Amino acid sequence: MASISIIIPVYNEEEGISAIIESFRPYFKKTKLDAHLLFVNDGSRDGSLVEIEKVCQNELNCHFISFEKNAGLSAAIKAGFDYSKTDWVGYIDADLQTSPSDFLLYEPYLDEFDLITGKRVNRKDSFVKNMSSSFANWFRDSLLHDGVSDSGCPLKIIKRDLAVSLPFFKGMHRFIPALILMQGGKVKEIPVAHFPRKTGKSKFNLWNRLLSPFLDTLAVRWMMKRKISYRIEITDQKKHNPKVNE
Repeated sequence: MASISIIIPVYNEEEGISAIIESFRPYFKKTKLDAHLLFVNDGSRDGSLVEIEKVCQNELNCHFISFEKNAGLSAAIKAGFDYSKTDWVGYIDADLQTSPSDFLLYEPYLDEFDLITGKRVNRKDSFVKNMSSSFANWFRDSLLHDGVSDSGCPLKIIKRDLAVSLPFFKGMHRFIPALILMQGGKVKEIPVAHFPRKTGKSKFNLWNRLLSPFLDTLAVRWMMKRKISYRIEITDQKKHNPKVNE
């Protein structure tokens, strides 16, 4: 049976921690994967870590790591990828604006694709957040041509060996589809449900929604243009290493 670790970055979400495990129970009952949750406490300054520890003490398939100080969403995702030892890694936000049950929609595509990501339909965010996200997605796709309409959707499943090979930087979580394509991977986007935030506070602001992603898009575009690519046509490696191809 293939295995998956679903990474849940947490920053000041103490009110919603208990709801997270409850929301995953229908998924655990129906998934064909050996599924685990991995909470990554990103230096929360409230009681999030205490709540996470309670959940992990009571649930055998729940685990956690905790940063000594806040390092940001991309760092939390990267740490989750590195710490996991499963065949696949997933990612979902702690605010539960996407449903864990929608991971079940991804499973039929696991044999064919390296990344399955969601496209949030009927988004329940503010007008300003929706408009800024639409512009950011348009700008990103115009430069990167990743063929994904909602790159920042926080509901993804990725082959773990490919996930750990991705270049990481602050803000990289918005560019995972483009980075997967740079590594030669195959990407599938499917519609998923979206819900209003019930607990905690949004981390949205003008800088992290528009200005910073604009600069990051230019950086990813530069990486794509500077990417080294080659294919070996023939080699005499076996002559020097008899174990090759045996």
